[in-house]
Amino acid sequence: MPIVPKLLLVPLIALLSMPALAEKADREKPVHLEADNVTLDDIKKLSVFEGNVLLTQGTLVLRADHVEAKQNNEGLQSVSARGKPVSFRQKRDGVDEYIDGFASQMEYDNTQSILRLIGDARLRKGGDEIRGNQITYDAKTEFYKVVGQEGVVGPNSRVRVIIRPKPKSEQQEPAPKK
Repeated sequence: MPIVPKLLLVPLIALLSMPALAEKADREKPVHLEADNVTLDDIKKLSVFEGNVLLTQGTLVLRADHVEAKQNNEGLQSVSARGKPVSFRQKRDGVDEYIDGFASQMEYDNTQSILRLIGDARLRKGGDEIRGNQITYDAKTEFYKVVGQEGVVGPNSRVRVIIRPKPKSEQQEPAPKK
């Protein structure tokens, strides 16, 4: 695999560090990237990775068919990925739990810290799952928005959410009365 300039890997690293969810230690780990083809344009500040794209960094694993990363003068501007599906998995910070995402397309706007999963989007966190046509996550406000498929009637057009009961860890003894 050819040596890729570190400057052009920065956008991909930022895509994978969703502040409220990601394992913080992953940011300090090396990025490993594989693709069938890589195009790096320093003038346009555009990196394109095509064909069986696999990116790993610590607990993070991202798989896609096509990934584009754009930069501006301040650094990362946006990252988009397409696949059948695009998928990512990363350990959540501070808990023994993973977050998994799947969609036909994934977009990350670094200036706004917004992640969009588009087209048959699914997001799993622990035993809970959200499904819809589009899932938008704002990392600054930790706000999710899930949209079904407009103009389509039937069960596949609706948003679906599965919330599993949390297991009771240990039976809590009642606090002593004063």
